[in-house]
Amino acid sequence: MSAPVRKLVIPAAGFGTRFLPFTKAMPKEMLPIVDTPLIQIVVEDAVKAGIKQVIIITGSNKRAIEDHFDYNFALEHLLKLKGKTEAYEEIRRISDLATFIYVRQKEPLGNGHAILQAKEVVGDEPFAMLWGDDLARLHSGESVLKKLIETHAVHEACVMNLRRPPDGEEEHYAQSYGNVRGQKVSEQVYKIQDFVEKPGVNKALSHLYQMAGFVLEPIVFDYLEKQKPGHGGEIILGETIGQMIKDGVPVFGYEFDGELFDGGNKLNYLKMVFTFALRHPELGGELKKFLKEELEV
Repeated sequence: MSAPVRKLVIPAAGFGTRFLPFTKAMPKEMLPIVDTPLIQIVVEDAVKAGIKQVIIITGSNKRAIEDHFDYNFALEHLLKLKGKTEAYEEIRRISDLATFIYVRQKEPLGNGHAILQAKEVVGDEPFAMLWGDDLARLHSGESVLKKLIETHAVHEACVMNLRRPPDGEEEHYAQSYGNVRGQKVSEQVYKIQDFVEKPGVNKALSHLYQMAGFVLEPIVFDYLEKQKPGHGGEIILGETIGQMIKDGVPVFGYEFDGELFDGGNKLNYLKMVFTFALRHPELGGELKKFLKEELEV
């Protein structure tokens, strides 16, 4: 029986050049969704799915992430002094979400190389991997990570999250995400037979694309260590997964039906902000009124 999935790795060492000049001094994972950094929402969803330890792979410009999840005694003292109990409890809750460990990726050698930096911390047990700027949620509001963990418990193998592109977005998906061919083994679960990274619409294997996370077995570290750098001198996780599948390592996919928020570019980030703002219990009504009256939306 496989060990439970209790550790999460978040690669967060990239420069975030699509969001310059904001990301000159601030990590893109700290982009605010109303009043909450995006990476905090990713962590909160993972904790609800059973994660106990969060390993964040950082770079030289990512200190703000560490500070955010740390205690801030001066601020806590000030809030208590002013009687702002609710605010104090909220910032204390953020630090107590999980055990946080930070590992530096000293060179920008790809997302696979970033994940490899977590090997010593993860050890010989399965772990979850989520991007710091993606959110995938079921229609119930739960993180899809819970389903990946449940699928892993059944098959005791690597599991990737799969999604079919919405109408009109096939070309974007084929240029942006990994694509799979798989055999359906149960409702929403496939055994992956082939995987190709960003194939382009003319070379896509199927209408199923990988995005928004994995549950990985520790064998992935062995493959990442052997993986030769590809385009741009980088080690890419998707290419490593593809090699594992070719070698007969079992990999499964869970096709989720729900909401995907991809904060990787400015337009999608703005869509995420407006979606969360319109659902905000205090701000949603007034924002909707503003959009309707002032912008005639």
